Amino acid sequence: MTQDTLSNGRRRFIRLAAAGLAAAPFANALMPGTAQAVDTVTEKDPTAAALGYMIDATKAASRTDKAATCANCSFYSGKAGAADGPCSVFAGRLVSAKGWCSAYARKA
Repeated sequence: MTQDTLSNGRRRFIRLAAAGLAAAPFANALMPGTAQAVDTVTEKDPTAAALGYMIDATKAASRTDKAATCANCSFYSGKAGAADGPCSVFAGRLVSAKGWCSAYARKA
């Protein structure tokens, strides 16, 4: 009788382990993720200051193209119409969509 109980315990363990391994790739979709805070770039940030970043592009003295803003820059990856979004120049930190810096490159 002990042999049957031991054998059933092993079988049950193997079935549960196989089901767990099969379900593991879907666990991320089934459980909601936690939001991570992303830093916002300020004009006082050392990198931002070196690039002449301004939260309001109209206040940027070096900007020659009046249509140039972070929202239409190739380094900006925010959603259209969003107030801010990630910028690859600032390691994915958030910049204002209405901002500007000297690294600006028009999206193609």
